[in-house]
Amino acid sequence: MDAPQTPSQPAGALGGRAVAAADDRERLLALIRETAVVHGRVTLSSGAEADYYVDLRRITLHHEAAPLVGRVMLDLVDGLGLAPDAVGGLTMGADPVAGAMLHAAAAEGRALDAFVVRKQGKAHGLQRQVEGPAVEGRRVVAVEDTMTTGGSVMTAVEALRAHGAEVLAVAVLVDRDTGARERIEAEGLDYLAVYGLDELGLGQSGEAARPLL
Repeated sequence: MDAPQTPSQPAGALGGRAVAAADDRERLLALIRETAVVHGRVTLSSGAEADYYVDLRRITLHHEAAPLVGRVMLDLVDGLGLAPDAVGGLTMGADPVAGAMLHAAAAEGRALDAFVVRKQGKAHGLQRQVEGPAVEGRRVVAVEDTMTTGGSVMTAVEALRAHGAEVLAVAVLVDRDTGARERIEAEGLDYLAVYGLDELGLGQSGEAARPLL
């Protein structure tokens, strides 16, 4: 006899979630391509030059896109079975990503905190470098909107470890495929990315040139 369905997993629930997740991912990709890809010569935070820029603030602070960011990033982390207690990263690119994930989790009845990592600790008050609920002894994922060399997120990882957090992985919305993955995996961390440049039409097979390193 087949086992009865539990109230928490009605028939078709998992399939419906998978379809919704795929729809979220497709719609978010369309918004990024339409709104966030800016063409023109720019200097990246790493010092590298490129002839395009992916301005993900136009996405993570957008009324329609931000909720999609939260759900898509949460699905990305869930796919590895990480179950973190909190998410966040170096201010400010990571801040709206972490906030969106917090709200996406809350909408599902899940407890997920967010945190903000300053570039350096404050010289006054509690003098903390990591703001928000305490991360000591907690499992966390460091997040970013986009990544080039991984330098910014590794600053966050080092601060989190100094504050006693267990860093499980690094998760990013758009990976520029310019060395971040290798750097982060060399630190023993899983590296998760929702999109690569090819999906944005910016990779080797895309219409735009790659970053000029």
